[in-house]
Amino acid sequence: MSSPHDAAPLVPALSPSRAGDFLQCPLLFRFRVIDKLPERPSAAAVRGTLVHAVLERLFELPAEVRTPRSALSLLEPQWEKLRAGRPEVGELFADEGEQAAWLEEARALLRRYFEMELPQRLEPREREMRLDVTLESGLRLRGYIDRLDVAPGGQVRIVDYKTGKSPRPRYEDKAKFQIFFYAVMIWRETGEVPTRLQLMYLGDGGVRWYEPTEAELVAAEAEITAIWREIEATARSGEWRPRRSRLCDWCDHQAHCPEFGGTPPPLPTG
Repeated sequence: MSSPHDAAPLVPALSPSRAGDFLQCPLLFRFRVIDKLPERPSAAAVRGTLVHAVLERLFELPAEVRTPRSALSLLEPQWEKLRAGRPEVGELFADEGEQAAWLEEARALLRRYFEMELPQRLEPREREMRLDVTLESGLRLRGYIDRLDVAPGGQVRIVDYKTGKSPRPRYEDKAKFQIFFYAVMIWRETGEVPTRLQLMYLGDGGVRWYEPTEAELVAAEAEITAIWREIEATARSGEWRPRRSRLCDWCDHQAHCPEFGGTPPPLPTG
């Protein structure tokens, strides 16, 4: 086991995904944030990246040509661009047929998007909006918002695309935490409480939305800060304990995990 003297310095900011990692498994957080162990890309994650890129590009087109046909025409050029930037994703598929089937799944997600809303009627204020906000506590929050819509009356909507299916109510907490995390950042950045937080599940066309109050954002900020304090305490102790769950089946780090007979690498220092 590591000793407190092995504690490594932490990153200076927290994102929704890294907060989620810690809640899922403190040792996974360590592997990703401190050890920076490599991970294999997954077909589902890469498909999500691709679909998000197409939807971002879609809103660069004039409103009248934001059609399913236009979106589908953007898919393969974005796929080639993604492969050029990340050659390892080309190794996901055993053959051209498997890749073609995967691309068709991405096309189905894009077609379903047009069943959920009409992009011709939208003019987003921001797409892939990068936020870096420091709270009064000194904690820095970072993240990317898929889309920020501002109505003529000033109402603000945060939109987050999900390429999976909508979860059952008891499994909603992870996505809800993420979008409230974004809401806290917008609130602290602008001083305005977002009017609506919207999760769009392209896998089945489901939509979840919330209309947060300032009290709810205060509570969300307190929860985020509490998670960070727990991360700091764990770093000081050097005891990054694994938390076993069904999600372990998809973890790339079983060879280093004590739950599977592995040994974590020495903590980096400095």
